[in-house]
Amino acid sequence: MSAAAASSSVNFVRNGRADLAVHHLRGGTGRPLLLLHGLAERTPDTAPATVDHWVGPVCGLDFIGHGSSTIPAGGGYTAEVLMADVDAALGELGPCTILGRGLGAYVALLIAGARPELVRGAILADGPGLIGGGIRPSSPLVVPLDPALPVPPDPLALAELSRDVRPPDYAAEFVRMALHGSGLDQPIAVAAVVRPEWLTGVVGEFGVIELTVESALARFARID
Repeated sequence: MSAAAASSSVNFVRNGRADLAVHHLRGGTGRPLLLLHGLAERTPDTAPATVDHWVGPVCGLDFIGHGSSTIPAGGGYTAEVLMADVDAALGELGPCTILGRGLGAYVALLIAGARPELVRGAILADGPGLIGGGIRPSSPLVVPLDPALPVPPDPLALAELSRDVRPPDYAAEFVRMALHGSGLDQPIAVAAVVRPEWLTGVVGEFGVIELTVESALARFARID
């Protein structure tokens, strides 16, 4: 770890009625790296070894219903809701490179298209929740809640986000928005080995590269 490393700390960002935990895992100079965790996970206590060579600060966001962030009453989780979480964090942190695992990889893609001026490269990596609910809506599901279950994560988040519909053409549209608005020739890097249909659609788009996490970090570290 760099000598510029700082003690881990957390601050909370308000988004609607939710308080979102933004963890500052390591100090540094330059653009922050923002980590987005997988389904049922939370931000790690320390920066993972895969990001050791990133010279800027390393931060992580706990999605709503996860980690130290608010657990809302009644669910209503979608990937787009989580994208709004990230948008709120970027409003505090400024332009970031984003590394997303699993569910966080899909959300990283969405925010790269929705806020291309603030996302200076998005890396999509394997992790829980990468597949989602397929390309078409499934049968409605009523989730039985056991009040004795420990939280977080919110059981409703697990049920709803694991069934989140992800059409390939919808995902590909966010690649095009990122390419148009970011000014980067290749704003999306796919490091995931597992390739659900939405990610296969993304890989086929112009502006997407396939790299390891370490190589993608090195590439995005060089951009302005």
